[in-house]
Amino acid sequence: MKNFVDSTRDFITEWALNILILLFGTTTLVQAFIVPTPSMDTTVKVGDHLLVDKLSYAPSDSFSKHFLPYTEPKRGDIIVFRYPMDISQNYVKRCMGLPGDHIKVVDKEVYLNGKKLVEPYVQHMFPRIELYRDNFPAEPYGPVYDRARKMLADNVVNGEVVVPEGNYFAMGDNRDNSLDSRYWGFVPRENIIGKPLVIFWSYDAPTEDWVDYNSNHFIDLAKNFFRKTRWERTLKLVRGYPVQ
Repeated sequence: MKNFVDSTRDFITEWALNILILLFGTTTLVQAFIVPTPSMDTTVKVGDHLLVDKLSYAPSDSFSKHFLPYTEPKRGDIIVFRYPMDISQNYVKRCMGLPGDHIKVVDKEVYLNGKKLVEPYVQHMFPRIELYRDNFPAEPYGPVYDRARKMLADNVVNGEVVVPEGNYFAMGDNRDNSLDSRYWGFVPRENIIGKPLVIFWSYDAPTEDWVDYNSNHFIDLAKNFFRKTRWERTLKLVRGYPVQ
């Protein structure tokens, strides 16, 4: 029994040290990010702890671009970015539109540059059609912020949103339950931090636990670490999907 207790304690200690290293020791090239909301379900889930590659989208100068693999965000990439409404918060969404792209949504189906997309990663929770959410762009309805209203006023051509230079259009995979570019506008290029590489830990806890880190959350961790850890998601790679 003693050996079991010791091995369990060592395992938890090792995990805790690894998480601390990931959180505080790797901020230059990679960054740890916790998914707090279900807007990207089921591609990434609430409680997924991601390692984000901060190098791939970093702006290159005339020297470093010859040695480092900088790229621009591509359609279908999963991106982590500073929320335009509050840059102290980081969001994760799918990049759906590049500068110059034309985007619209018709009865929940996304059209990109006139072509209906095939999106195997998307889920729809609610069968009912909601005018603004599911037929976009349209007359604003619901939590549509001023940035999005400006987008609707300045960037709609022939019933489609046209993404301006230096900006990107982002949407959640949990399409009926995602506050995304439809509601708060474009993502500026400078806000984009990187793209997720891998889920290094996933724990089944509600959004409020990851937002507030209250005492109940730590009690829950102590009691249910093994049972509520999603072991099948540990070290799962996070990949984009080519949107054409």
